[in-house]
Amino acid sequence: MTAFLQRLRELGWIEGRNITIEYRWAEGSSDRAAELAAELVRHKVDVIVTYANPIVLAVKQSTSTIPIVFTAAADPLGTGLVSTLARPGGNITGLSVEATDLGSKRLELLRDLVPSLRRLAIMANVGNSASVLEMREVQSAAGTLSLEVKTLDIRQAEDIAPAFDELKGHVDAKALGLTVPQALLARADEVIE
Repeated sequence: MTAFLQRLRELGWIEGRNITIEYRWAEGSSDRAAELAAELVRHKVDVIVTYANPIVLAVKQSTSTIPIVFTAAADPLGTGLVSTLARPGGNITGLSVEATDLGSKRLELLRDLVPSLRRLAIMANVGNSASVLEMREVQSAAGTLSLEVKTLDIRQAEDIAPAFDELKGHVDAKALGLTVPQALLARADEVIE
């Protein structure tokens, strides 16, 4: 936010003087993102700046007229956020983070670090289109590397503890992979513990 606000100031836009910024935080919840997007549409804001596929999708579903700029989205073409990268179409544009195709490389690096790795647990939000794309990549690479993969669906912060309980009871995994759903980012301290 600091860099964004600084650049606005450099361009002559001063918050509170000639521009008003409505801040909203979904706190890792796609449902909350949809509520907040609808609220911004009701306020008839001039533009919505956002990030992360689930949030961008919630905003896109809320309006086809207010311009939407996403600061980062994983594979916006593959996840259906835009029609093409060259000409996104409609009222949406932004920066692509083509990270979903790195899942296999990450898995190869993990295998190099832990040569005895046979089982891997991955926390992912299967409701997030970018996570689904990355999971397909990881599953394919896991087959090639003869790894067993257990996927744990994390859609909200409250899913983290039960997922770890499931791991304790059924999976002897030596590694945990994350496709970094927002619920995990919001509760990173619990994942690290």
